[in-house]
Amino acid sequence: MTTPAAAGEGSPGQRPASAFAPLRNRTFAVLWTATVVGNVGLWMRDTASAWLMTELAPSPFMVALVQAAATLPVFLLSLPAGALADIVDRRRMMIVVQMVLACVSLALGVLTILGIVDPAALLLLTVVAGIGNALTGPVWQSIVPELVPRSELKPAVALNGLGVNISRAIGPAIAGVVIVSAGVAVAYFLDVVTYLLTLAALVWWRRHQEQPAIPEHLGGAMRAGVRFTLASAPLRRVLLRATLFFTPASCYWALLPLIARGEIGGGAGGYGFLLAAVGAGAIAGAVAMPQFRRVFGAESIALVAGVVTGAATAALAWAETLAAGAVLLALAGAAWITTLTTLNAAAQGVLPNWVRGRGVAVYLTVFFGTMTGGSLLWGQVADHSSVDLALLCAGVASVVLALTSRLLPLPSGEEDLTPSHHWPAPAVAEGIEPTGGPIMVTVEYRVRVTDQEAFAQAAAALRAIRRRDGAYDWGLMMDAAEPERVTEWFLVGSWDEHLRQHERVAVADKAVQEAVRRLHAGPTPPQVRHFIPVGSSVTAAARRHMAEDTDEA
Repeated sequence: MTTPAAAGEGSPGQRPASAFAPLRNRTFAVLWTATVVGNVGLWMRDTASAWLMTELAPSPFMVALVQAAATLPVFLLSLPAGALADIVDRRRMMIVVQMVLACVSLALGVLTILGIVDPAALLLLTVVAGIGNALTGPVWQSIVPELVPRSELKPAVALNGLGVNISRAIGPAIAGVVIVSAGVAVAYFLDVVTYLLTLAALVWWRRHQEQPAIPEHLGGAMRAGVRFTLASAPLRRVLLRATLFFTPASCYWALLPLIARGEIGGGAGGYGFLLAAVGAGAIAGAVAMPQFRRVFGAESIALVAGVVTGAATAALAWAETLAAGAVLLALAGAAWITTLTTLNAAAQGVLPNWVRGRGVAVYLTVFFGTMTGGSLLWGQVADHSSVDLALLCAGVASVVLALTSRLLPLPSGEEDLTPSHHWPAPAVAEGIEPTGGPIMVTVEYRVRVTDQEAFAQAAAALRAIRRRDGAYDWGLMMDAAEPERVTEWFLVGSWDEHLRQHERVAVADKAVQEAVRRLHAGPTPPQVRHFIPVGSSVTAAARRHMAEDTDEA
């Protein structure tokens, strides 16, 4: 999520915004608090479910399967959820999902107190809860830019991580006490209460939603999200860095119930205590992040966090007491939150608002996909060897990957991605079938032969922009009869999709376009033409205007 200024973390010596500045915003403070309360309940539910599985089917694979069941739906459904987050009312969507999650916890509590819960029912309901989490994750992260000014976005992202880890520290500890004193079912019922409080905050919030000029539908929105991801090299780097960190880091999360039950001991209370230690370390790391950013760049922070994660994971194999395990897990928690915040800030920094929900969803897909795959991997390693060997292997892998990740520098996230609106509306729009296509757009340049290599290099960046914002194919061709006549062409699925390109082009893109146009040697601006399939529905008036748009290049 390089240079010292990577991921928008600020360069050394530069004073970042106050870590708690976003809490001065009343709406953000209320919703952040509600999210913390809801996550306390979520951690209580997950802690209770993991512990319940150690009683129902205490094999390493089955216990790891509980985490996999919770994270697999997020891996599979984050992209549709992100598309929904960009095209529907996010507040209403969150209200509906919170109601469903409350019903899931209520069902778990009732089945447990009646004594009829079995591993299959537990995993099924955990999957349903995972579906709910898949739908809410992109939504919540997408609304943060609505609640705070841009200058406070990075502290708000960090506060999200802090809130998750406050709940991680409190939720498992409460669950451990409740499980020991009152039973697993009560932990589920308390989770229902937290969802009711979250619902109250969402009902209180009055959200102002701006309607897009050209609304998208779910299928097209998902395709646009995938297309953006494939065309955005900065986002792909963030995703790869996330994969390299979270795959080995998932080991101690997946095997922690077994570590608490057998390797270290302590029972349900000890398990809650160890989870609380992770959360406490994460809170300390989140609070210290502004001080770290004043001294170190994001790459240095990510390197140290990866090495600390690996060392703590490997050392857990030798830990023999609850206190030693808690210290190691606190270190792992601090490293976890610093990496999570750095990667999250990097992802947010390279996402324009129009695709933010889908971009966050892709990031979450990678995050939960690696957590799911890692949980299954380390569960199998522990099943076929031992928990200690799995921890050692994951620790070594974490250190090695942290060192090699520096070959993939994180993006700075400082580009201005707000819409520039410097493309005028094409005169041909009136009378064209909005959903018909494909549409071919051509831009004709005059480029001296001696400049064509430089032109091709400059146009390569333009290619990424065209594909990122809506084009599904792109090319650059030279006239065989007139070598100085160079035509850029790209294909868009429909006329509406091309109009969305007009809305999506960002301020930062203007510099790329100007670099290309500086190599244009013609007496007039590059000529832009729009082509539609023969026989398409178009009025005579539109045909007369279907000549060129001289400013769109």
